[in-house]
Amino acid sequence: MNSDLWTVIGAAAVVIVVLASTMDTRHKTLERRLRRMDRKLDLIMEHLGVEETGPEGIAEVDALLHKGKKIEAIKRYRELTGVGLVEAKEAVERREG
Repeated sequence: MNSDLWTVIGAAAVVIVVLASTMDTRHKTLERRLRRMDRKLDLIMEHLGVEETGPEGIAEVDALLHKGKKIEAIKRYRELTGVGLVEAKEAVERREG
């Protein structure tokens, strides 16, 4: 009886690990596709000469960058937009030139 219980627990653990791995792979694939699409959109906007308009207060982010305060600029961008750290860092670096 005890052996059967451990077999079931072991099988359940294997299933959980396999499912987690599959979900992680799907997530990474979607992230890569989204980054490619974002880059393509950036290239199209650049080609057309369309400037990205930011949220209210983006001038403050630019001022922080001008002062060499990149980390503060990223923090402020996150506060203004609600995006994650990676997205904010990439956006601020694009604004940086």
